[in-house]
Amino acid sequence: MFKKQLASIIAAAFIAAPAFADGHSHGDAAVAQAFIKEISKTEAAYAKQHGAKFFAELAKGQHPRATVVTCSDSRVHTNMLDTTPEGDLFMIRDIGNQIATATGSVQYGVNHLASSLLIIIGHSKCGAISAAALNDADKAKLEVPVQKELATIGKVTGDIDGVKLNVNNQVKQAMELFGDKVAEGHLMIVGGVYDFADDMKQGPGKLNVINVNGETDAAKVTAALAAAPAGSHGEHEHHH
Repeated sequence: MFKKQLASIIAAAFIAAPAFADGHSHGDAAVAQAFIKEISKTEAAYAKQHGAKFFAELAKGQHPRATVVTCSDSRVHTNMLDTTPEGDLFMIRDIGNQIATATGSVQYGVNHLASSLLIIIGHSKCGAISAAALNDADKAKLEVPVQKELATIGKVTGDIDGVKLNVNNQVKQAMELFGDKVAEGHLMIVGGVYDFADDMKQGPGKLNVINVNGETDAAKVTAALAAAPAGSHGEHEHHH
């Protein structure tokens, strides 16, 4: 990993900078050069650790149990969901964990890879949600493609309530696309909030499930999750 001193410098430079601030922040080519070397070493160690048999198994094809739509935010990653995500999670990432800006990818995961679970994950301190809540004048200062992606989030507040509303809106869109599969028992659609900031006061770093198949009542959500058989892989074998 980067040395602590370098991490401290980077953190100090950006800690006060809000996401989607006016103007543009800049990276550093020297940081990139150091990081690509680190990535190469990490990947080489990963390949050595797993061995040829592991990759031969992956080469046979994929049968992901879950299609995951989550935010591009660097604080949100697969290791919070699955310790062995290879072949198990079909990951789709965009700003604001949206269905609309990645519909084809979501359809591929659900319709062609036959994922049994579609999970949409928002998160605390989401820059996209904060930006979607900006007034029109401030939004107009952003790049046009960014504005287009924010527009499909719709009207939200720039706080944890906005994050939850967006997740519920995304589940609603998913239900419109895949409601027939849910009704037939082939798919479960879940909405959750990864709350590393503990804005929901349920514990820092917890994935709080707030929606199951369009149902947002907390008691019914809990019941729906309890009814699901634990650890069932069904016809999808997870090769690890």
